[in-house]
Amino acid sequence: MANLRRGEITAEIGGETFVLCLTLGALAELEDAFGVEDLAGLGERFARGRLSAGDMIRLIGAAIRGGGRAMSDREVAALPIGQGLENLAAIIARLLAVTFGPGEASPPNP
Repeated sequence: MANLRRGEITAEIGGETFVLCLTLGALAELEDAFGVEDLAGLGERFARGRLSAGDMIRLIGAAIRGGGRAMSDREVAALPIGQGLENLAAIIARLLAVTFGPGEASPPNP
């Protein structure tokens, strides 16, 4: 079960339920993947609101691994998105709200 105080959310992707968490290690992985120098740069990149499919794969993959499950980006890319891109974007928005938002605020639920 996800713990919002630890920055975790639960999400269903491809018919599977995952605990997603952008741990410090996951954030470092994303800094490297997106070529930014620090967390502020990462936050600015996400704040633009424009993500490619590759960005989504990297973000979800890092969050799945941060949630404690070993899964490669290649395996993440193979997950079906039967509920559509809008659902996946909502999951990412919740994840980023929990990670970068105010500590006591609850992220929006879809």
